[in-house]
Amino acid sequence: MNTLVLVLISIAVLVCGYIFYGRWLCKQWGVGETKEKTPAHTMEDGVDYVPAKAPVLMGHHFSSIAGAGPITGPINAALFGWVPVVLWILVGGIFFGGVHDFGALFASLRHKGQSIGEVISANMSKRAKRLFLIFAYLTLLLVVAAFASIVATTFGAKFDEAGVLDKAASASNASVAMVSLLFIVIAIIFGFAVYRQNMSMGISTILGIVAIIIIMAIGMNFHPLYLSTNTWMIIVGIYIAIASVAPVWILLQPRDYLSSFLLYAMLAIAFIGVIGAHPNIDPELFPAFTGFAVDNGNGVQYLFPILFTTVACGAISGFHSLVSSGTTSKQLDKESDAKPIAYGGMLLECVLAVLTVCAIAYARQTGHTAGATDIFAGGIAAMVAAIPGMAGLENILYTLLILTYSAFCLTSLDTATRLARFMFQEFWLEPGQTVADVKEGYKKLLVNPYFATAITVVIGIVLGMTGYAKIWGLFGSANQLLAGLGLLAVATWLGNIGKNNKMFLFPMGFMMVVTIASLIITVKNQVGIISAGGADWGPYAQTILAVLLIILAVLLVIEGIQTLFGKKKTA
Repeated sequence: MNTLVLVLISIAVLVCGYIFYGRWLCKQWGVGETKEKTPAHTMEDGVDYVPAKAPVLMGHHFSSIAGAGPITGPINAALFGWVPVVLWILVGGIFFGGVHDFGALFASLRHKGQSIGEVISANMSKRAKRLFLIFAYLTLLLVVAAFASIVATTFGAKFDEAGVLDKAASASNASVAMVSLLFIVIAIIFGFAVYRQNMSMGISTILGIVAIIIIMAIGMNFHPLYLSTNTWMIIVGIYIAIASVAPVWILLQPRDYLSSFLLYAMLAIAFIGVIGAHPNIDPELFPAFTGFAVDNGNGVQYLFPILFTTVACGAISGFHSLVSSGTTSKQLDKESDAKPIAYGGMLLECVLAVLTVCAIAYARQTGHTAGATDIFAGGIAAMVAAIPGMAGLENILYTLLILTYSAFCLTSLDTATRLARFMFQEFWLEPGQTVADVKEGYKKLLVNPYFATAITVVIGIVLGMTGYAKIWGLFGSANQLLAGLGLLAVATWLGNIGKNNKMFLFPMGFMMVVTIASLIITVKNQVGIISAGGADWGPYAQTILAVLLIILAVLLVIEGIQTLFGKKKTA
């Protein structure tokens, strides 16, 4: 298969899905039927609820849901061959992920911009809401721990056994750190220019893009900060604590908007590489299909359910429902913006995932196999370098692609922290209540944004500096359980208001089966490790948590089915 043909067919399928299926979804749900203002206007507070222009919000949403997911997911799933990965990206994106993200945003708009937890509370039960929020919060803590560790490791200097700095080996990390810090500065300046000085969005964007180019040039040539990984963990913790409570217009919106241009540039570079080099996928190095059960040296891996928990962000991801109903819904200016931002954003992520498949194919031909960043950046850079006259750009593009990849880890990190803060606050609220409604008592402290942020950051950073990796293996299943529960929540709400919810039922059931099957395999594998003797606390923790997640899934599915088939809500 030629990579250019593969990309063009994939884009055509995704465009048709957006136009026809997306339009049908709007009609079925009644998107745009009401003339009421969105929560960004009716509940505007200058901090979390702030109306954003569609391009700005698209930048935030796309940057937050993309992160490293659509790159690492296809790379990890590639052991089954490129055909099942691409098929799941296309089918999953249009009929699973796009519906999930769009539905979560739309449901949140009709529930005061609050999270999926509040949708569950209003349409199922308060008990179901609390179960969901506990699970979502713990999952987000794991995300904060993991991404904080990834960012700090990416920034951290390298030292030898005697503790002496290896400056040459640390230069690349120091460069990434410098660019990231300067990026935050220009984002703040951009926010003040647009929202306080009323500078034209067009002029601000042009100046912002020029500034990005300048800071990348500075960072690659001037990077004096050579700090340890632990020091960076503390600095990152302070940053996300501030970012979580700062008004979205001063940092979140402008930084993610400007970050999105890095992602668009990454997409453009990848597409140029595919067009210019248009390599064929070598069936010896990257088979179309390797089988339903593959032994990759670490035991047998099964296509079902592993493919569907591994590709994740490239097809469907539960984290997306938290973004849609957590930050995006609080900034949506008009209801008509929901489809291009949520449904369109998911399908654009599918394009990145397909381009990643092409990068994997060429990376295997050119020897770039040293981890996800090397596979993606090396594969794309090598494709561009294969175009006549472009060979000299390979090293520059490789560095720029790694810088971009790292920037999105930081973007997902501060979004996850703010989302975790929302989850913590909403847990203490009664059905229909908002944080502003809590005037006294101990709950006033618990819903305080600064208190909720402090708890979240301290736990997340401590977990990131200790043993998050021992339970990280559960994240894929936990993330897809979130997706199944998000689909369930929106389906029950649509059913309660008399709208067509049938497009949710099969995706919901499928993701629940995938999740439970994956968790059962996890329990089996971890029990085997424990039985062999010598296990530390990791396998025990994974086993207990996996069993609890299975119980959680079953309980919430029972409540959801009862609601879908007409039984009244319970307390």
